[in-house]
Amino acid sequence: MSDLSDAEIDAIDVAVAAYRDEGTWNLAELPTHALDDVDAIAHELRRYPGDNGALALIAIDEDFVILVRAQGTLVRVLLSDATAAPEWTLARSVVDHLGVHVEIDEDEEAPAGALDILADLGLSATDMSELLDDLDLDPEEVLAEIADAVGFGDEFDEYLDD
Repeated sequence: MSDLSDAEIDAIDVAVAAYRDEGTWNLAELPTHALDDVDAIAHELRRYPGDNGALALIAIDEDFVILVRAQGTLVRVLLSDATAAPEWTLARSVVDHLGVHVEIDEDEEAPAGALDILADLGLSATDMSELLDDLDLDPEEVLAEIADAVGFGDEFDEYLDD
């Protein structure tokens, strides 16, 4: 049973795990029961083999994205808009996982977490920051850009088309 409300579950636009096994990128839909919080997502990600761990790409309510990367016991997270934390259980779990108090200014979106979450795969913290600052992109487009940058853009586009 999920801790998310039905409305929150319905608001999840994309929830996919990406992992590279023997040099090939693979994608798998994340089940709803794995989306309760960062720990549940990380637990689910550890099920997948991966040369560099596994990555969850989540878009919610056409509003914000969450990335969770599990590499063994190391779990890193990124929330594109910390102002989502008061209203969304999953966004709040990211802030709680980070153990930081986030000052919320509803007029100023700001990311929280590891901007360098994918630096070893070719997406630097600076590039991630610029991507998250691009207000012309909706969350699914942000995830598609991330997928392109790290090497599984075609697979991600195919996943979205299914």
